[in-house]
Amino acid sequence: MSRGAIAKGRAAAGAAVALALACGCTAQAVDRAGGDDRKASPPARAERDDSRPTPRSSPTPKVKSPVSRAELPQSEGPPAPRSAPSEPTEPPEPAPARPRATQPPPPPPPGPVLMEQGKKGTMVRELQARLRQLDWFRQYPTGTYGPVTAAAVAGFQAKRGLARTGETDTRTWNRLLRMTREPSRYELYPDGGMPPAEPDRRCLTGRVLCISKESRTLTWMVDGKALSTMDVRFGSEYTPTREGEFRVFWKSRHHVSTLYDTPMPYAMFFSGGQAVHYSSDFAARGYGGASHGCVNVRDEKGIAQLFRQVRDGDRVVIYR
Repeated sequence: MSRGAIAKGRAAAGAAVALALACGCTAQAVDRAGGDDRKASPPARAERDDSRPTPRSSPTPKVKSPVSRAELPQSEGPPAPRSAPSEPTEPPEPAPARPRATQPPPPPPPGPVLMEQGKKGTMVRELQARLRQLDWFRQYPTGTYGPVTAAAVAGFQAKRGLARTGETDTRTWNRLLRMTREPSRYELYPDGGMPPAEPDRRCLTGRVLCISKESRTLTWMVDGKALSTMDVRFGSEYTPTREGEFRVFWKSRHHVSTLYDTPMPYAMFFSGGQAVHYSSDFAARGYGGASHGCVNVRDEKGIAQLFRQVRDGDRVVIYR
């Protein structure tokens, strides 16, 4: 190759290097023949050109946006996933209207008064017995309309929606009749006080202790006339009191049973070991107990007077 050609080649290579440095790129190695080197050589480190100043901030001046950040468009990026559309829901059913509390109707006016406090008699006893069937009256019927009876009637009236007066009017009485049954003699007189039964025909003559098991009474009769009546009780089913006509054969004022070792004051014996006598157990327990076959009397004063009147040989009639 001639010297002129070599000189031209060097000039061309220098111009390329200068151009590469000016553009900031790394120059590729070029062979002497001007062809590209297939095997890449390590890039030559470009020296920093301090001749030109490096800008530290953007040459474009910042302009304050006239709108708020909320009005600016969202920055570009992957779109946010859309939520699945919610199914339409029915509006909630309104709560049912609570019914207004209604005042109970006033009780009907009471009817004419049949019984009130202070009244006595068999009708009062029946009232008490019927109230006792419904567990309003918890005592034995007495036949006297007192505060306990009035309180029982008032409770029954309030329970049945009647005027709560404590007096037994026609409305109260009719309602009570429909709810109860007719009381028996023993319900009317569970603790005694029963009227004497019709006297047996054997009691209508002479001096007789007339004793009725049905009415549980002893009536002292002289020539068909009743002089006194008192409550009595009899023996149990295992030691029953004998029935029939007997005579008093022995009187013992302070007698004590040799069989049961119990006192039998004012005893008037009429059949074997059976006698009419006072019983403190009857006075204390009433008809909750029974005798061993004797006729028990609980009125001590009454039998003391009777003991003085009765004589040996007087008749004793015991019947149903």
